[in-house]
Amino acid sequence: MKSCGSMLGLWGQRLPAAWVLLLLPFLPLLLLAAPAPHRASYKPVIVVHGLFDSSYSFRHLLEYINETHPGTVVTVLDLFDGRESLRPLWEQVQGFREAVVPIMAKAPQGVHLICYSQGGLVCRALLSVMDDHNVDSFISLSSPQMGQYGDTDYLKWLFPTSMRSNLYRICYSPWGQEFSICNYWHDPHHDDLYLNASSFLALINGERDHPNATVWRKNFLRVGHLVLIGGPDDGVITPWQSSFFGFYDANETVLEMEEQLLARPTHQSELLLLRLVCLKPPRRKEKPACRVQRQRESWGPGLSCGLS
Repeated sequence: MKSCGSMLGLWGQRLPAAWVLLLLPFLPLLLLAAPAPHRASYKPVIVVHGLFDSSYSFRHLLEYINETHPGTVVTVLDLFDGRESLRPLWEQVQGFREAVVPIMAKAPQGVHLICYSQGGLVCRALLSVMDDHNVDSFISLSSPQMGQYGDTDYLKWLFPTSMRSNLYRICYSPWGQEFSICNYWHDPHHDDLYLNASSFLALINGERDHPNATVWRKNFLRVGHLVLIGGPDDGVITPWQSSFFGFYDANETVLEMEEQLLARPTHQSELLLLRLVCLKPPRRKEKPACRVQRQRESWGPGLSCGLS
């Protein structure tokens, strides 16, 4: 079994400078230009890290924003670092919620969220449960939005005797749901178990009815921009299309978000919600309501639903 130190080093390699470079085309979308003193200042940026990460992993992004957009308030939240990132996701959502509330309170014009990997799920839950959030832009950077189903290095480290096909036995138990990874483990061959046992992903995906479903959808629709980034060279998120709300069917054929609307008509509320984000009227008439951008970098496509 790998030591914690070696595992953290391995995970840290998931955030190379290339990810920062991939974010650069989206920064003009997020940061309101202010060339003259009388113009409004840049909106604050909040960064949420992923599994086994810490705020240190985002030092290059922080430096870039500070250099190119001086005066931008950037907060890389230093919560649930390292092994603490294995805490149940609802516990993390509560912790991050307490951290972002004062930042939002000081930014009446809104804030931007950049959320990496597991952090993208934390942020999406935040957008759902906060009825007074003022998030203008939400960037989901390589996040397993429809779940994870793959034998990646960190799973072999955590569960060395369990292969992908058997991990549901652990994750779909009350004990397993005490680990963040199991909160979004999505086994397409045991869909009924997933829907009944998942205490997090099935709820925020709207795949299982719950009393707060309507309120959560309304809260999520408060977001102004939705940007999804991922690609086939990710190396961890499996399938990588999960970053765009694509996922396996029972035959392990990847269904894109649009295809799932047809294949799973009873579990489509969250997918329909994402379409609403793209289709709702823009705030400024001179700009399109939705832009879908397919990039050809080695990191794969990026989907930007930008409402300005």
